[in-house]
Amino acid sequence: MKVKKVAEKHYLQGLLDYLRINETEFAKSLNTSRERISRVIKLKNGISSDLANTIIEKYNNVNYNWLRYGEGDMLNENQKSIAKAEEDDYSVPLIPIDAVAGFGTGDFEGGRYENCERYKIPEFRTAKVEFVVHVNGSSMYPKYSSGDILACRKIYDILFFQWGKVYVIDSSQGMLVKRVFECPDDDDCLLLVSDNKENYPPFKMPKEDIRSLSIVLGVIRME
Repeated sequence: MKVKKVAEKHYLQGLLDYLRINETEFAKSLNTSRERISRVIKLKNGISSDLANTIIEKYNNVNYNWLRYGEGDMLNENQKSIAKAEEDDYSVPLIPIDAVAGFGTGDFEGGRYENCERYKIPEFRTAKVEFVVHVNGSSMYPKYSSGDILACRKIYDILFFQWGKVYVIDSSQGMLVKRVFECPDDDDCLLLVSDNKENYPPFKMPKEDIRSLSIVLGVIRME
């Protein structure tokens, strides 16, 4: 991965993209603050030797000069073939619907991700799909049918919603697959809408009731 010292996207963001984690997760893995990482990326600051060394202690396949100056290759020479093999072998786990809330948090018990059935679809990597899950019920018909497999990415920092998009939401009412809209008369609530409106009318849900949130990026369907 060749990068230039000066780029539209800070080169450190390239490492987060490669690791498929966000700023919060990356900072946590380094035992540092999210603000520190965010400041480097957003202000396009250089990386201090102290931070570079901390990153290499955790991710020792990363090139020090690339971290410090954004020059050369992101990975050390002996890691490139490994990275290519990992990319070719990219797959995502099929997570039980009741385990979606714990996916990616360390709370997923009753089986590790590597023990799950896995789906290998090249487009998933580009879309940054993290897991797939079965649809239960007919509330989203005809968009999604019971038995369809949804490709999802977990939202770790809920900063905004893409109104009208379909999300998998963990709440006190259980796991829901709904379109999310703004509540016109209540900023503290979301309006959750089913595509099968005849049998499943829209309803409000307090934002504070969101336990976890994942956006639906695609679907796998058998005829």
